[in-house]
Amino acid sequence: MSLDIYVADEQADHPVAVERWSGLARSVLVAEGITSDTEVSLLFVDEQTIASLNERFLGKAGPTDVLSFPIEDELERSGRSPDQGGTGPGTIETDTDRLLLLGDVVICPAVAARNAVEHGVGFDDELALLVVHGILHLLGMDHEDPAEAEQMERREHELLARYYRVGT
Repeated sequence: MSLDIYVADEQADHPVAVERWSGLARSVLVAEGITSDTEVSLLFVDEQTIASLNERFLGKAGPTDVLSFPIEDELERSGRSPDQGGTGPGTIETDTDRLLLLGDVVICPAVAARNAVEHGVGFDDELALLVVHGILHLLGMDHEDPAEAEQMERREHELLARYYRVGT
């Protein structure tokens, strides 16, 4: 099995421990049943870059904390663009002989830092949530309606409790 997580820190506002977040992303993918040759990119960008992506793909002005961009064309699309994924965890074929290009998760540490203060949590705690949130979007989870939001939030908490120590 080859589970490749490519991480790039393309911003200078807040130092990011790329290996730590790569490990968390890998743990979440394995927990969600991704066991075939799979590739995911995790990008940390500045506010200008994420604001541009947010406007281009969601039609919203200003920076946001996280965006997910699924890649595989044959996945059934759901949710909103760019956070469109498959029909949910367990629905992605993982027994093929080809590489599954799952997608990209783009995170803005500057926005995460502000959100951490607002949420009363540490910066790393907020980044951990965004990594898990973004990966779950790639796997097809969404939060457009209350039931979906509750299910996604519950799974985020389960994964964070299992693979991340809050406050570390």
